[in-house]
Amino acid sequence: MLVSVQTLQRLEAGDPTVGLAVLVSALHVLGMTQRLASLVAPESDRAGISEDLSRLPERTHAASDDELDF
Repeated sequence: MLVSVQTLQRLEAGDPTVGLAVLVSALHVLGMTQRLASLVAPESDRAGISEDLSRLPERTHAASDDELDF
């Protein structure tokens, strides 16, 4: 994997500061690259989805006929 023992230990411990390239390298060495697609799938990112939903406006209004200019 070409990483230090300390980096490998941090990866094994679940340290979130370990780079994504190290994780991908570990998955490749272990023959688990098929899991990569599920890790990066947007629909599986619950935190990201929650963040996006919190940014949506609470209310919207429909445009009236006089607001449409086309």
